[in-house]
Amino acid sequence: MHERIWMRSSSSRSDNRKSKIKNRKLVGIFALVVTLAMCGAVATAQQPTKVPRIGILSGGLLNVPRREAFRQGIRDLGYVEGKNIVIEWRSAEGKLDHLPALAAELVRLKVDVIVTTTPIATRAAKETTVAIPIVMANEGDPVGTGVVASLARPGGNITGLATLSSELSGKRLELLKEIVPRLSRVAVIGSSANPGYAQVLREVELAAGALKVKLQYLDVLDPKDIEPAFRAASKGRADAVLVLAGPVVNSQLKQIVELAVKNRLPAIYAQTEYTEAGGLMYYGANTPDLFRRAATYVDKILKGAKPADLPVEQPKKFEFIINLKAAKQIGLTIPPNVLARADKVIK
Repeated sequence: MHERIWMRSSSSRSDNRKSKIKNRKLVGIFALVVTLAMCGAVATAQQPTKVPRIGILSGGLLNVPRREAFRQGIRDLGYVEGKNIVIEWRSAEGKLDHLPALAAELVRLKVDVIVTTTPIATRAAKETTVAIPIVMANEGDPVGTGVVASLARPGGNITGLATLSSELSGKRLELLKEIVPRLSRVAVIGSSANPGYAQVLREVELAAGALKVKLQYLDVLDPKDIEPAFRAASKGRADAVLVLAGPVVNSQLKQIVELAVKNRLPAIYAQTEYTEAGGLMYYGANTPDLFRRAATYVDKILKGAKPADLPVEQPKKFEFIINLKAAKQIGLTIPPNVLARADKVIK
């Protein structure tokens, strides 16, 4: 009887030892799992977060209002430059043959998005990469020039904003006619190297035909061509000047404004910066607004959207600016009905 009791007791102690060993093993395994998990968490915490890098490619000088408008758009979306986003600024400063190299440099930097500020910069970026998304901040006629398939479905790696520059060129000629009722000859200063030049001239010619105005085309391919162009306009007895947009022309806006005043020629421009520099009139899209809106495209792309699926947007804000100081310098009186339509009058 006692022997059976001892055997039962011995068996119970053996079971307890086995249970304790098993529990220790389980505790050990649990501790190992926790340790590994903590190590993984530490490794994850120590791994640096990738900061998006944005490349800005410009053919001409990227002026302060446009630069700050883009920065403001980025800030409004929660980005802080230097902390959770890096912006690489590259400008050819009117030397258009430098654009391909600048575009290639942005590709080598492995930027996440390239924002182009001029049509010719868009072409340079397009020819350099088909992988990196490209956002146009200031494109005249992206469909007409073949940059995108359509506004609704751009396709490829390019999207952004169109300025309707071609369509607005005819309206600018009409405004010149309103302030110079006897207008018969207009000098058109632009660059045939600028993408969309042919489309712009077509619209200008249509308006000129309706207004019975003769056009004198003055091609500016280099800054040194600007002064001879104004001499030719004066010699050709131009009554006014229509200045088209383009990196070469825009890089010399101060000289152009001064020459227009010197030759006493009423002029209307395709960039608002001319009126700020003393030019007579501007009509077109609100350019800073376009650059601010370009930031929304960048944000969407960084969050996973594909450029091909983002429709190209048109201007939402237009501006008609008149500089009365410039009018006074050339002895021109702006008709009250035209002045009343101006969004901004510089006195």
